[in-house]
Amino acid sequence: MFTILLTNDDGIDSDGLYRLAAAALEFGEVWIVAPDSQRSAASHAISLHNTVDVFPYEYPLHDVKAFSCTGSPADCVRVGMLSIMPHKPDLVLSGINNGYNTASDIQYSGTAGAAFEAAFQECKAAALSEGSGPVHEVTQLYLRSMIQKVIDTELGYGQIVNINFPDCKLSECKGILTDRKVSHGMFYRDRYKKTEDLPGGGVRLMVDGQYNEDAEEGTDFRAVVDKYVSFGIANNIS
Repeated sequence: MFTILLTNDDGIDSDGLYRLAAAALEFGEVWIVAPDSQRSAASHAISLHNTVDVFPYEYPLHDVKAFSCTGSPADCVRVGMLSIMPHKPDLVLSGINNGYNTASDIQYSGTAGAAFEAAFQECKAAALSEGSGPVHEVTQLYLRSMIQKVIDTELGYGQIVNINFPDCKLSECKGILTDRKVSHGMFYRDRYKKTEDLPGGGVRLMVDGQYNEDAEEGTDFRAVVDKYVSFGIANNIS
């Protein structure tokens, strides 16, 4: 039977993971190993010098075998493949992330990091993300067809499919753009602002991103800005 392992970086209780699991059940047997709480921006970090705790989790969808994990998203993939599941899955889906994973943000993304870990374990994998707004009409319409497209896509070692659903109403979505390259830009041009002076001459800083929509044509970033579903292949060195 076709088996699918799901994970994310928003935590096992996230709405995006639930919607992904509901769609994935139409394609085969679904397992979940996901962080017990928020792990955004964990990138591809794994646990080497501390233990990882895994617990059975009563998931609200029947027929889904679920486990919560105290580790990173990449840990969840490793634990799922190497310890929890009886055999390697046919497909790993990471998401649906609350917020885009496009452009340079991919390198920080725990969602993408989990998918890359699956790719390094020689399993087909995809990262799925959507805008952080409250409307998910586009995701719900296209999600199942995007999963099928992932299944049908040939990938090389270290490659993943990266999918981003635009944050807009269905009536505003212009369709799907495939073969999207990873942009060299960024949604937020980061800088740091001082929040507090500290004893000893120290200073407390916090990221203060400046929103940006300047993106190259043909890229994932440009696609979602223009209200398209973006489908592309990302390499671990993108």
